[in-house]
Amino acid sequence: MKNDKQVPFKLTPQRMAILKYLDGNKEHPSAEDIFKGVSKKFPTMSFATVYNTLEVLKKRGQIAELNFDPFKKRFDPNPEPHHHIICLGCQKILDVNKKFAIDPPQMEGGKFEIIGSHIEFYGFCSKCKDKT
Repeated sequence: MKNDKQVPFKLTPQRMAILKYLDGNKEHPSAEDIFKGVSKKFPTMSFATVYNTLEVLKKRGQIAELNFDPFKKRFDPNPEPHHHIICLGCQKILDVNKKFAIDPPQMEGGKFEIIGSHIEFYGFCSKCKDKT
């Protein structure tokens, strides 16, 4: 996806609260999580405000959207290239900041320009593993 830092972004108090919630957040929150966290300070704010703000931040390249869960989008405040490890029990997501040497296959019939990659590791954290 092309980052477009030119997408207009008016800093309202609600949007500033969303940015503050995301700043340094390593939990990879969903829009619902962000709404719950921010609506305490702004009880009249709608879920649509959170969702629309996240969409603008995504278009601006300021956050990344994670799509490993088909029922709930999660957002990563760190848009820099990195990978993730995901617990299938509690759904906790951790960053993996290691580079992997991969020799991708060539596309049949021509060249293929790779513009990015993302690796997801799935398993069970120690707490969830003990429950199985």
